[in-house]
Amino acid sequence: MEHRTAILDTSGTTPDLPAPEVPDDTLTDLLGRVSRTFALSNRFLPQPLRRAMTVSYLLFRVSDYLEDNHVMSPARKVELLNLWERVLSGRGGEEQLRCELENLEDDDPEAEVARRFPELTQSLAALGEASDSAVRRRVCETTRGMARRLMQGPVVETEADLDQYMHDVAGIVGYLITEIFSHFDPRLARRRSAMMGRAREYGLGLQTVNVIRGLRKDYARGWLFVPRHYLDEHGLSPRQFLSPMHVERSMEVVRRLVEKAEAHLRDGLEYVLQIPRHLHRVRLATMWPLLFAARTLALSRDNRDVLLSEAKMSREDVERIVRRTMMHGWSNRWLARYHEQLLRGEGV
Repeated sequence: MEHRTAILDTSGTTPDLPAPEVPDDTLTDLLGRVSRTFALSNRFLPQPLRRAMTVSYLLFRVSDYLEDNHVMSPARKVELLNLWERVLSGRGGEEQLRCELENLEDDDPEAEVARRFPELTQSLAALGEASDSAVRRRVCETTRGMARRLMQGPVVETEADLDQYMHDVAGIVGYLITEIFSHFDPRLARRRSAMMGRAREYGLGLQTVNVIRGLRKDYARGWLFVPRHYLDEHGLSPRQFLSPMHVERSMEVVRRLVEKAEAHLRDGLEYVLQIPRHLHRVRLATMWPLLFAARTLALSRDNRDVLLSEAKMSREDVERIVRRTMMHGWSNRWLARYHEQLLRGEGV
């Protein structure tokens, strides 16, 4: 049975009406405003897989906005994340959430995506029961994980806690894209079980790099996604970690995170290699985030900018990676070698 999300007239005189689906050009615009990297990868996917992935990604960004925004207290974020999970699971609350989001004074692009959740959920329902059910289940899992992290506080205690958080926000995404792929292509459906075995690592690799890239930004909003025992090993408190007075010891912690990211990315490559070579467009859309992460990680290694601001790829790096993979990315041997070169800071 398909879920339907209704916009209610507050006067109570109009019956529930389904929100309209979001047109493809509007989806593309929304996606480009909240993620240039994913937008680049996604546009190479064939339809209707491209639309399914776009809608799914934007629904995850609703959860991201509720967790990351700067206009709510942590307690308020937890409340609205729980409400969003209720909406997704079909237990009501659509009108309450719509009113809450419309009353926020926030013009961030992600706020606009969140406000359009009724249209996005209607677009999701139109994808068919299998995709609708899978996306709702996975976004609910992520949303519950985000609420749990907010309740636990701004510092992670152990590496297991960090992995759990990264699983909630990225490992689950790896599972979902595998499910969506299998819904739209029988060749990928036959490989679903094998791909699921690596899907979590694919997501954790991307997210560990995001943690490294976002160290300064996250700290500015009161969060530190570095296991406390990493800091303890080098005699650092969370407050000291990003202090200019402790750069040398802090960079040892960063090196530990880089090593962890490398391990996840190497496992994530195995995920990409399981996609049949003749599905070149799907491979490209999946390999690009991984290769961009590998390049970003190489730029972050032994780079104090990760503590001061952020280590970022250049536009030229992106263009070169895209150009080379479009020519050679069908080859598993070439791709494995190129991925390793990028991790070492070579061969862009």
